[in-house]
Amino acid sequence: MIHQYKLAGRNVVIDTNSGAVHVVDDLAYDAIARYESLPSDALLRELAAGYPEIERAELSAVLEEIAALKAAGQLFTPDDPYRDLAGQVKRRGEVKALCFHVAHTCNLTCAYCFAREGQYHGDRALMPLAVGKQALDFLLQNSGERQNLEVDFFGGEPLLNWAVVKELVAYGRSQEAAYGKRFRFTLTTNGMLIDDEVIDFTNREMENVVLSLDGRQEVHDYFRKTSGGQGSYDVVVPKFQELVRRRTRGNYYIRGTYTRRNLDFVEDILHMADLGLKELSMESVVGPSDDPFAIRAEDLPQIFEQYERLVNEMATRRGTERAFTFYHYTLNLDHGPCAHKRLVGCGSGTEYLAVTPWGELFPCHQFVGDAIYSMGDVWQGVTNTTVRDELAACTVYQRPACEDCWARLFCGGGCAANAYHVSGSVGGIDAVGCEMFKKRIECAIVLQVL
Repeated sequence: MIHQYKLAGRNVVIDTNSGAVHVVDDLAYDAIARYESLPSDALLRELAAGYPEIERAELSAVLEEIAALKAAGQLFTPDDPYRDLAGQVKRRGEVKALCFHVAHTCNLTCAYCFAREGQYHGDRALMPLAVGKQALDFLLQNSGERQNLEVDFFGGEPLLNWAVVKELVAYGRSQEAAYGKRFRFTLTTNGMLIDDEVIDFTNREMENVVLSLDGRQEVHDYFRKTSGGQGSYDVVVPKFQELVRRRTRGNYYIRGTYTRRNLDFVEDILHMADLGLKELSMESVVGPSDDPFAIRAEDLPQIFEQYERLVNEMATRRGTERAFTFYHYTLNLDHGPCAHKRLVGCGSGTEYLAVTPWGELFPCHQFVGDAIYSMGDVWQGVTNTTVRDELAACTVYQRPACEDCWARLFCGGGCAANAYHVSGSVGGIDAVGCEMFKKRIECAIVLQVL
């Protein structure tokens, strides 16, 4: 299977199964499009009619080059090797990462929040230290031979339970040598409670810090308000700038959300870059189709236009002090993704789990609070193996809608939670989300070749 498209003055051909990307001229582009459907003599005649200025020998040379690429496994590659691996790559019972819901409460009342102000449709709560320690023990004891383990402190707003976060980091560090493991801690925060201590501690202990900012002040403040109804932009932006300025190790990125209310979201991305915040992500809102903020199919043309504009803006700024990175345009075309990622996307429900303040286990943060997807707890482990097995089976080859999709090995079948919330099944798809993902991949590839 191949995918062809034109963007930013480039002709791009993607070979789905090998991952090979070719940037070609118009002649090769048209020849590849018809190569599998016409005999070589008929294709030569067709190309000669379309390109009368090009000699037949040169046309034949193009077809020979296409044949060589096919023989080398870089065009029209069969998918048999990946099909045979599907269903074998997710490791049941071996956990590598936990999302710690240390606070099911929040100091903001974001209008689009899927977690309903951090409560996840339940009670407000903070994770006790004892539960957190047990969760770390569960991860250490159920990680098999994996040496590098990941823990994300999440909420709600995790800084509302900051003392426990620090204690859990210390406890985790104290166990590393005994188990031969290494923790990679991360923190996701809205920034309201960031201070000098938080900045210094996260710089020392957190491999990544995710900072929530939606862009322009009028956009951010419309959604991300305090309980008293005030916008949070003026509070958090100086804190984010200072944290970024003082960060000397690990990573950070700014995580924004766009909705139907700001479909011109590139303005928000550029605004954040001009604030000196250079590691950026902007995600579409997560919500049911009847949500007034949710992205709809009719919004896609405008969204596609925005993603293309972002390519041009990033290319223009490249190599200057105004340059920035965009999470969804970060691709390694030389070495990745690995076969595991190409087939399954994320490891929710198998390698990755979310832990509530009470120690209950769910496949990921987007399933928390849904009793159907309660998987057990940090004392007894995974007892609902039906859910684990259901999610282990979520590969690109178990999703019928992915069968003919050129981007399937870039996304691994997409997000199971989004599929569930949109289609009612973790084996389904979020059709609108799929279209946005494919557009981002097209843009990401073109950005690398500009």
